[in-house]
Amino acid sequence: MAFALSTMRLTSPAFDDGAAIPAKYTGEGDDLSPALAWQDAPTGTKGFALICHDPDAPLVQNGTYGFVHWVLYNIPASTNMLEEATSVGRRGKNDFGKLGYGGPMPPEGHGSHRYYFWVLALDKPTDDLPEGLKLHDLLVRVEPHLLGMNRLVGTYQRG
Repeated sequence: MAFALSTMRLTSPAFDDGAAIPAKYTGEGDDLSPALAWQDAPTGTKGFALICHDPDAPLVQNGTYGFVHWVLYNIPASTNMLEEATSVGRRGKNDFGKLGYGGPMPPEGHGSHRYYFWVLALDKPTDDLPEGLKLHDLLVRVEPHLLGMNRLVGTYQRG
C-alpha cells in the first residue's frame, strides 16, 4: 500500500492514542466497534475506508503478517465520525472469517498487542465495491485513489 500519511487526525472517545482499549470493545467484552472521529481530511476526499489490524499477532496468515480485525469501506465523504457499534459503511471480511468488526483477543499469555485503526481518505467513493472484501482485495482497489491516511493505536492484553 502506498504510504500517504497526512495531517488527518483519528481519535476515539473510548481510548487515547497509545492507551489501553476498554474490554467492552474486545472479544472478552461486548465486542463492539469503538466510536471513532477524524478531522482534516485532504481536499478532494470523496469517501473513506477504515481498517483495524494487529501487527503483533503471532501467526503469518495468507502470505501477510498480523491479524485483521476490521475492514470497513463505502463510508461517505460527509462522514467524519462513526458511533460505537456503527452500521455505517460496507463490511469487509476480518481474519475471524466474519463480516464487520471483531475485537481484540490476543492469545492468553501473549502479552500486550497493538491495534492500529487506520482511516483512509479516497478520491472516489467505494460504493461499487461488494460487501465481504478482505483487506488485501480492498487495498488493491483503493490504493490508486488514496489521498491520505492516519492512525490511532490502542493496546490490549487478555486478563
